[in-house]
Amino acid sequence: MSIAESQQRPMLNHLLAALPGAQLDAFAAHLELVPLRLGDMLYEPNTQLQHAYFPTSAIVSLHYVTTSGASVEISGVGNEGMVGISLFTGGNTTPSSAMVHTSGYAYRLERSLLKTEFVRNLALQQLLLRYTQALITQVSQTAACNRHHSVEQQLSRWLLLTLDRITSGEFILTQELVANMLGVRRESVTAAAASLQENGCISYRRGHISVLNRKSLESYACECYAVVRKEMQRLLGAS
Repeated sequence: MSIAESQQRPMLNHLLAALPGAQLDAFAAHLELVPLRLGDMLYEPNTQLQHAYFPTSAIVSLHYVTTSGASVEISGVGNEGMVGISLFTGGNTTPSSAMVHTSGYAYRLERSLLKTEFVRNLALQQLLLRYTQALITQVSQTAACNRHHSVEQQLSRWLLLTLDRITSGEFILTQELVANMLGVRRESVTAAAASLQENGCISYRRGHISVLNRKSLESYACECYAVVRKEMQRLLGAS
């Protein structure tokens, strides 16, 4: 077992941490810690999901790819949530896909066990339904943001949401990856990142982004970041 793996525990996922102690202990007995690597596909469009994932340090992008090959992120999931809500909403499949964009760890649960626990465990059921509402808010706000706000605002929102899900102020992101997440041209991301760097918000070099001034970065973001964060706090008490 690596040092990084030994430091993982279910409580690092905010959803799992919100469960009452005894119920978390019973639920945790079914969880399997798995490494998630950059580019891993957790599920493809319109395929039956086999597992739910509760990230602790990894970040997963839920994104949609058009028939022309264009890609855009509809939501991100980190240590605040879970991947695989269709397992308990009854759909079992989804037209989107789930790809890891930040390597790390997650706890994995077989779909049959999640369905059983969702029916049996009222606290878990209510928690996951509240999370689903928060996720719907994020998806809706992302759609509005992509349509009405500048690339600089979108990038600021996306960086802040990513920052909320990691333990440091630095992460590895290529411009091509960010462009795919935002559904814009890479040149647009280059220009937006350069502007944020010139204004002292971030430092960007060869795929490494460091947030230098969070308050300043928040000032360049649109209201979409605050809406998503506020709803997450209201429904789940996320910090």
